[in-house]
Amino acid sequence: MPRHGHTMDGSIPLGEKRVFDGQERVYYYGYWVKTYEAPDDTLGAKKRLIEATTRRLFNHMEHGINIPGARLNEARAAYEAEVDPAMKRVKGAMYAGALFNRATDIFTKLVELQAAGVEIAHDNALMRECGFCLQEALELGKLVRHRSGDEGLDELWGEPFKVFSIPIEAFYESRYIKIAQTMRDIDRIAESLTELLSHDHLFNGVAPLITRFAEAARCKTETLRTDPHIFDIWAQFAVAADLLETFRPPEALLKGELQRRRAEIGLRMIRRARRLICDITRARVPMPKSTAELLARFEALGSGCAPARAATPA
Repeated sequence: MPRHGHTMDGSIPLGEKRVFDGQERVYYYGYWVKTYEAPDDTLGAKKRLIEATTRRLFNHMEHGINIPGARLNEARAAYEAEVDPAMKRVKGAMYAGALFNRATDIFTKLVELQAAGVEIAHDNALMRECGFCLQEALELGKLVRHRSGDEGLDELWGEPFKVFSIPIEAFYESRYIKIAQTMRDIDRIAESLTELLSHDHLFNGVAPLITRFAEAARCKTETLRTDPHIFDIWAQFAVAADLLETFRPPEALLKGELQRRRAEIGLRMIRRARRLICDITRARVPMPKSTAELLARFEALGSGCAPARAATPA
């Protein structure tokens, strides 16, 4: 199989599934992504997925927005009454958090009713209310930022509503597409960083560390926390990230101010790339704005003032 699931073959249809070394994989946009068996499409399974996707988005978004669903009316009133734009953005994010939690609360009760023998129709009033909560939260997603303070994660923010509105099998397929796109961006960042630093002898030896980190990041991106191999996969990712973070040019080569400045700029770019790859790997969705900005920075350095030729810091 190509390097950890990656190939570029236009003859392979998107969604093609094949087995490699006993593991089924699905092809999207140049990557063979590891698949998992989707649970049956029941209210109970949807509840667990909504809980998991909601918990995941709270883990990656800015602090302070995980407001209990019981405080939804308070959160709405605070948001609607606010006039200061900056304050209104934050209160809108808090209101969205309350909407997600209210939807989870409703779905939990629906599952309990179903378990007690009550038939729950798709047009049930509580089902509709759950959908309204998730839809409104989705619309407020543009107000919410990633925990790093950078762009929001629209795809991550939309996952609970997607779980609610489409069959679970279709939701799994949509995740494989996003995972392939995330892998693509990991490779784009890693390859651009390698190209930038390849012109400077101060950074001889860093390319294998970047390659190892990107490989581990792609592997982590496609792997669920419930996977039996997660212990090795997470450890490999953490170790590869640490090795890249601790890379330093040999002190013997830093003989003057220019060399030290070059080293400083190159190390700064390594840190930025590592941080962004870590963010998108843990979120398992692309961060297109942050990725485009970083790649543009690499291109600017490479075209006019790569670390080997730079005289001023980024």
